[in-house]
Amino acid sequence: MLEAIQEATRFIQSKTTIQPVIGIILGTGLGALANEVEVETTIPYEEIPHFPLSTVEFHSGKLLLGKLGGKPVVVMQGRFHFYEGYTMQQITFPVRVMKWLGVETLLVSNASGGMNPAFKASDLMIIDDHISLLLPQNPLTGQNPPAFGDRFPDMSEPYDKALIQQAEAIAAANGIALQKGVYVSVTGPQLETRAEYRMLRQWGADAVGMSTVPEVMVAHQMGIRVFGCSVITDMGIPETLVKADIAHILAAAAKAEPQLTLLIKELVKAL
Repeated sequence: MLEAIQEATRFIQSKTTIQPVIGIILGTGLGALANEVEVETTIPYEEIPHFPLSTVEFHSGKLLLGKLGGKPVVVMQGRFHFYEGYTMQQITFPVRVMKWLGVETLLVSNASGGMNPAFKASDLMIIDDHISLLLPQNPLTGQNPPAFGDRFPDMSEPYDKALIQQAEAIAAANGIALQKGVYVSVTGPQLETRAEYRMLRQWGADAVGMSTVPEVMVAHQMGIRVFGCSVITDMGIPETLVKADIAHILAAAAKAEPQLTLLIKELVKAL
């Protein structure tokens, strides 16, 4: 894998003068932040050696390099998921490439189902912890060159506390309401049954989704600071559960998008 990472890194570097220190991964329906980036270079995923292809119709599948808030950034406009048929190593491959490009801080966003009764659709939830135990694969298995980081990384604090505090201060200054909670990652692509929502809530999860945790695990292992934020796009409360509608989910994400865009943009400026 190390040779593949280096080959992909060299290809990207040959296409741009940007040397990113911040990486951003945009989740479902949350692509508007890309419009705030002063883009120097756009590279479709299919052109990058060893990169997977995004098969989700509402993921653009492009790597953007440019500046946001005056800082050099690399932005994934679309991510990869286990339900698309990829291994965890393939899903997290771009994060390892980001490290080789020089990224020191990773900002990740996602659309998720809320399970905390205090939440509502279009809320923003800062992720302060996660649950990975339901994932059938671990992105850290297999060969572990020293450059990847600790073979047995401590995961007691995968989300950087200083970044969370900065985000909370930015939100308060800009009138952005924030929730905070635990994100649990599942494989999908099916959504949860009433019994599954009940179980996940009993485990201590506040929101559930099909991404993010593998990327965070790899970033944390490699010494990259991480900030994560979920947009609550629908509610998974067993007693009031209604059938999921992708149009409603995307609409809820779109409603929250301006606030999330402002939060991430200001957080980048503050770094």
